[in-house]
Amino acid sequence: MSVLNAISSKEAIELEYKYGAHNYHPLPVVLQRGEGVFVWDVEGKKYYDFLSAYSSVNQGHCHPKIVNAMIEQAQKLTLTSRAFHNDQLGAYEEFITSYFGYDKVLPMNTGAEAVETALKISRRWGYEVKGIPENKGKIIVCENNFHGRTTTIISFSNDPVARKNFGPYTEGFIKIPYDDVDALEDILKTHDDIAGFLVEPMQGEAGVYVPAEDYLIKTKALCAQYNVLFIADEVQTGIARTGRLLASCGNCSCPQKDCSESPDVKPDVLILGKALSGGVYPVSAVLANNSIMDVITPGSHGSTFGGNPIAAAVAVAALEVIKDDELTENADRLGKLFRAQLNQYIATSSIVKLVRGKGLLNAIVINDTEDSDTACNICLKLRDNGLLAKPTHGNIIRFAPPLVMTEDQLLECVGIIVQTLKSFEV
Repeated sequence: MSVLNAISSKEAIELEYKYGAHNYHPLPVVLQRGEGVFVWDVEGKKYYDFLSAYSSVNQGHCHPKIVNAMIEQAQKLTLTSRAFHNDQLGAYEEFITSYFGYDKVLPMNTGAEAVETALKISRRWGYEVKGIPENKGKIIVCENNFHGRTTTIISFSNDPVARKNFGPYTEGFIKIPYDDVDALEDILKTHDDIAGFLVEPMQGEAGVYVPAEDYLIKTKALCAQYNVLFIADEVQTGIARTGRLLASCGNCSCPQKDCSESPDVKPDVLILGKALSGGVYPVSAVLANNSIMDVITPGSHGSTFGGNPIAAAVAVAALEVIKDDELTENADRLGKLFRAQLNQYIATSSIVKLVRGKGLLNAIVINDTEDSDTACNICLKLRDNGLLAKPTHGNIIRFAPPLVMTEDQLLECVGIIVQTLKSFEV
C-alpha cells in the first residue's frame, strides 16, 4: 500500500489504462484526498471540485458526521443480507419516509438499480392495480434522458455511445421530447396501457437542461388525469442540489424557508441516490405510498446489499447534514449569485453562449460545435488553474460544486472560470 500511495499521477493513469476497462475517459488528474469543497492530487496540488462526483458529494468531501456514522457502524455490523433483520434498517426507513413524506421505501445501492426498481414497481402496479393486460404495460420516457446504463435503461436512451452494439433492446418504452406537455398528452390520449411517466426534473447529463417552470406541474396533472404514475428520477437533482430538497417537489418536508418558486408537485414514485450517501457509500432508494409500494411482495425484488446496516446509518447522517447545515438554502443563494456573476461576463463574451441551471447545478454552453474539443480544452485549463470540471455533450461544461461552499469560495471560483474563459476568447 505504501508503494501505491507514492506513485505519481502519470504512473497511476498508466496503471488504470493497462489493467482497467476503458469505459471512462477521465480528466488527467489523480486525486488522493478530499475535504469539503477541495480535493488534492497525488503531487499535493489543491483544486476546487466543481463536479462533486456527479452530485454525490453535496455535503462536501469526507463530511465528518457521515464518515463517522460509516466507521461506527462498520465496527459493529456491516451486512446481514435481507434474510435477517438488522437494527439500523427500520429506523432508517422510518426516518427517510418521514423526511420526504411517503409511506414506504425500497432500499437499493446504486442509482441505476433504483431506476430499475421504480420501473418494476410501476409495471406491476399497472397490471395489478390499474388493470393493464399482463406484458402490455408501457412506460413513457423523454428523449436525451440519462437514467443509467443497464440493458433495460439503454434500451430507451438515444445516446449512440451508450446503446451501440448492446442490443437486442428491452421493449415497452415510448419516447417523447423533453419539456413537451402536448407530446405527453397525445400519448396518454391514445394509449390505455401506460403504467408510468419517467422523467428527470432537470436533465443533468443532457447538459443541465431546465424545462419550463410549469412543465412538471402540467405533466403531473396529466398523469393524475389518466391514472399514470409520475416517476421522478432525482438521483442527480435531489437532496438540495437545485436549491430545493427535491427539484420536483418543493413542499415535501423541505427545510427551505421560502418554497414559493418550487413547483407544487409530489412524485408518485421518487428515485434517489448519489447524495443520499454523502459520497461515502453506495445508497439509493425508491419511495412511494402504500397504494403503489404494496405490489412488492417477498421474492419479487431484492438485493443482497440493499438496506445493509452501513448504508442505513450513512443515509440518515447524510440527510441530517442537509438540514443541519442548511444546504438547501445555501445552494439556492449561491446558485443565483453564480449565474448572475457568469451572466455579467457572458454579456460581452464570444466564447460562451449562456449559463443555465438551478441552485448549484449549472452549465455553460460553449460557442462551438458539439464535436469540437474546445470545452475539453477549457476544462484542462481550468484544472491547471485549480478547478475541476468536465464537459458533457461536447460543447457544454457542467458546474456542480459541493453545497458546503461559502460565498467567498464561490466568488474565487467564478474568478478562476472567467479568467480561464477569457484566455479562449477570439
